[in-house]
Amino acid sequence: MKTKITELFGIQHPIIQGGMHFVGFAEMAAAVSNAGGLGIITGLTQKTPADLANEIARCHDMTDKPFGVNLTFLPGFAAPPYPEYIEAIVKGGVKIVETAGRSPEAYMPALKEAGIKVIHKCTSVRHSLKAEKIGCDAVSVDGFECGGHPGEDDIPNMILLPRAAEELSIPFVASGGIGNGKQLVAALALGADGINMGTRFIATKDAPVHQNVKDALVQATELDTRLIMRPLRNTERVLANPAVEKIVEIEREKGASLGIDDIKELVGGVYPKVMQEGDMDAGAWSCGMVAGLIHDIPTCQELVDTIMADAEAIIQQRLNGILSA
Repeated sequence: MKTKITELFGIQHPIIQGGMHFVGFAEMAAAVSNAGGLGIITGLTQKTPADLANEIARCHDMTDKPFGVNLTFLPGFAAPPYPEYIEAIVKGGVKIVETAGRSPEAYMPALKEAGIKVIHKCTSVRHSLKAEKIGCDAVSVDGFECGGHPGEDDIPNMILLPRAAEELSIPFVASGGIGNGKQLVAALALGADGINMGTRFIATKDAPVHQNVKDALVQATELDTRLIMRPLRNTERVLANPAVEKIVEIEREKGASLGIDDIKELVGGVYPKVMQEGDMDAGAWSCGMVAGLIHDIPTCQELVDTIMADAEAIIQQRLNGILSA
């Protein structure tokens, strides 16, 4: 399948694995890239720029295909040394960066000077247009269904994607709630040039996370996510668990007086406990509504091959058959 995204990034299939905290290690990125998609190392999971440089080197040892690095610019408890992380990316020979959160504008000159292609994750058309204006090569349009941060507009992909297609000149991929071939075809029909999957890639044999996490995704339905931190205008979609229900209760009690310190223990430093130790109730962790479509734990190769085969069959048989009728 040839799209503007496959051509832009030099990949076989229009499937990107988005950055995910304590999931996007070299093993994950390499597995997706080797399957013909675009794997992404999560930059800030690496504690220092030197650690990121080592992770990039490890990934080069595992694949000779293109892969990228995610840099997320989000409000946090400490400001990471972004210029040093970018230096590690440049020296590591990585030519694709996925940015997310706040605008990457301040860092665009350094990235573009190094010949790096930038895809920015956006939850609205206006932010997508800003990304285009500051020189991003593509955007990942993230609908309300997504795991992690869906923004504050609550626009689902069925509306957001065709709106993006109306406004944007640069290519974009559909992100949020994506997990199968039907959705790839739908995304293409709505104007996207590919898909970005996060949660779905966690439920694969290659994902370097605890088996408990994968099993939880298979068991979950589309009704099992919650939105937290909405009063802080830092909304996050997470998988429901006792810690998340406690966060919701605290938010309800505190109302407009809620501060990040009120829930800090339930949202900060949670990912190593969940992803590596398998403590599913350690705190809040990002999960998309696509959990309802996750029924198995294939390899990345099997997952990508199935998505592409299903998409091709839908385009050539079902859609063509409808047209002929």
